[in-house]
Amino acid sequence: MKRYFHDIEIAIEALLANKLKSGLTGLGILFGVAAVISMLAIGQGARQEIMEQIELIGSNNIIVEARHRDNPSEEESSEASGDGREEQKRFSPGLSLDDVEALQAIVPVVNHTSPEILLESEIIYRDQSLQGHCIGVASDYFNIYNFKLAAGTLFSPLQQKEGKRVCIIGAGIASRLFPGEDPVGQSIKFGGIWLNVVGLLQREEVGSEALREYGFNDVNASVFVPAKTFILRIMNRKLLGSRPSSGSQVTVSGGTVSVRSGKAESKGHHQLDKIVMKVEDASRLAATAELVDRILTRRHNGVKDFRIVVPEILLRQKQETKEIFNFVLGAIAGISLLVGGIGIMNIMFATVMERIREIGIRMAIGAKKKDILVQFMTEALLISLIGGLLGIGLGVAISGAIERLTEIQTIVTVGSILVAFLVSATVGVVFGYSPARRAASKDPIESLRHE
Repeated sequence: MKRYFHDIEIAIEALLANKLKSGLTGLGILFGVAAVISMLAIGQGARQEIMEQIELIGSNNIIVEARHRDNPSEEESSEASGDGREEQKRFSPGLSLDDVEALQAIVPVVNHTSPEILLESEIIYRDQSLQGHCIGVASDYFNIYNFKLAAGTLFSPLQQKEGKRVCIIGAGIASRLFPGEDPVGQSIKFGGIWLNVVGLLQREEVGSEALREYGFNDVNASVFVPAKTFILRIMNRKLLGSRPSSGSQVTVSGGTVSVRSGKAESKGHHQLDKIVMKVEDASRLAATAELVDRILTRRHNGVKDFRIVVPEILLRQKQETKEIFNFVLGAIAGISLLVGGIGIMNIMFATVMERIREIGIRMAIGAKKKDILVQFMTEALLISLIGGLLGIGLGVAISGAIERLTEIQTIVTVGSILVAFLVSATVGVVFGYSPARRAASKDPIESLRHE
């Protein structure tokens, strides 16, 4: 063991005698390892982000979205004959609660089904008010998205059937309107309708990307009411033919809905914005989505006024794309390490040529070929390890900077650090062996004669 420590001391002395050369040699390894660390951190962050979005949006969910056209009163589809003449026009009733009931009755592998109707307006409690969303849903909606109650209860079957004036609010609404107060049992006003708060949801961490890409509602800033309550007491788009745009005020007086301070945004004939379903078995997602498409197409008289989205499939495709991108980045980082290793080999070959006389002297006083091999291998390994350790620190710093400056999530794991460290050590051994072997194979007499 003492002998190996002595070899390390000799290697350190040799590196210190050529600080500039040793430092420049280690730079290739340093930047290569830093690139590996940062690329692995980006890849791990992307994977974690995808998994969080899958958990948030639902791994087994199918979403039916209403497709809207410019005509607010009806949706028609025309069939043309062979000579181009229009033969038949077909009318679609649009997405409605009847579709929800039909899907619940026909599709066998669906655990939970819920309509979704969205409206933005003012939420009022006493002398406080704020803008928020009101979403008409069924109790199954909370099971589909795994929303948990912090207090109160979900909607009862009677409240849903008769359209009672009840609601469940998000944590953001509660913190702003009921600071230090229990909201359950209180009443809030939305769109001119007083709603009794029967439940409070736990706070959910909802990323802006999930909101943008998949039309996911910010549960913390939403008020949830039974779908029939929304249709009977707030607004039935099937009768109105339009919905108020963001920022409009909705009031109900004597059973009449009126819209103020906003232009009507055409929503066609659809009663619902979405239908969301949760399937028992993820392997049946594609087949179930196809069945839902056939059922709704038939119910809508062949009019494709809806779009079926399977978030899990979209997210998996996105993950595959990101993994390909990360593979390319990893390959670039690997090339950086390869260049660093070639730099070590090149410098070590030059070092051997410069120290031929030293090699001859060591052999003359009893050093064996194995000792010379270990000495030069130790020098190459030290350069690689020092560069690798510094590269790990630089890689962690770069990962943090990427997350702060670009808002791309990065995760540095112990595994990625170990991989980078082992790679740097391997580069030192692989690329240091050939120069060390050449040094060990030198003839002692010729080495002593070398000038």
